[in-house]
Amino acid sequence: MTDHTVRTITAGERERLRTTRAEQPAAIAAAHAARRRRPLLRGDGRLFIVAADHPARGSLGVGHDAMAMADRDDMLDRLAVALSMPGVDGVLATADVIDDLALLGLLDDKIVVGSMNRGGLRDASFEMDDRFTGYDIAGIVRDRLDFAKTLLRINLDDPGSLATIEAHARAVSEAHAAGVPIMIEPFMTAWRDGTAVNDLTPDAAIRAMSIASGLGTSSAYTWLKLPVVDDMERVMAATTLPTLLLGGERAGDQDAVFASWEKALALPGVRGLTVGRTLLYPSDDDVRGAVATAARLVHRS
Repeated sequence: MTDHTVRTITAGERERLRTTRAEQPAAIAAAHAARRRRPLLRGDGRLFIVAADHPARGSLGVGHDAMAMADRDDMLDRLAVALSMPGVDGVLATADVIDDLALLGLLDDKIVVGSMNRGGLRDASFEMDDRFTGYDIAGIVRDRLDFAKTLLRINLDDPGSLATIEAHARAVSEAHAAGVPIMIEPFMTAWRDGTAVNDLTPDAAIRAMSIASGLGTSSAYTWLKLPVVDDMERVMAATTLPTLLLGGERAGDQDAVFASWEKALALPGVRGLTVGRTLLYPSDDDVRGAVATAARLVHRS
């Protein structure tokens, strides 16, 4: 691994963050206004985005630890390490996390992705009515963010999915009007013993992405965010839209996960990775090592 400076957050920075939030809330807007931006794609045209939007949906667990992401200081520490690593292009999160990172000065020269719909709370009876309770396109434009992201779970047995689909269509149209790239993470989902379970078969992935791709008045700014499933060659043959792969739940065999990513990253149309818990909370707790490996896979360095 190439030596470089890994960013850490000091006790003084933690104190200033909390003080600023309480006493100078306008500093958040100033931090966004001052952020040094970069082109969406550059160099090899690939993206490696670290995701941290799970807590806003009440999904705090990683592996066997149901509250792994509950400690905000710890999560910010892990994000600081990840964002300081070579090859990490940006971060995906809700406004609370992005505002923290902006105040800490961790977003310069990074792609910042705003997570939009977090209303489908994990294990809620209304989980499929996944309303847009995070960023909207106007807020993304206001804060000069670079990308929007949505989660589209389509449950054919739950009427709540219809409202979610309709909201996505509006968001895609609004993103097009504003010139904001928007990535949709689509799944066919079903209730199983009271739990919403995503279907990770190739046919289901193709069906979900086909529905997602047709939403809105234009697909000009639409990207897809897809799981790595079996027969990814056939899955990627179903779209011309630029696609990022998602990491999913942390698996026990990390080497096998990396191998599956490497194979899928070589497919036409795949532009990179958007990964959260697998890298921020790896099974060996080596954030730096996990992120470095993923960055090499994405940027083929």
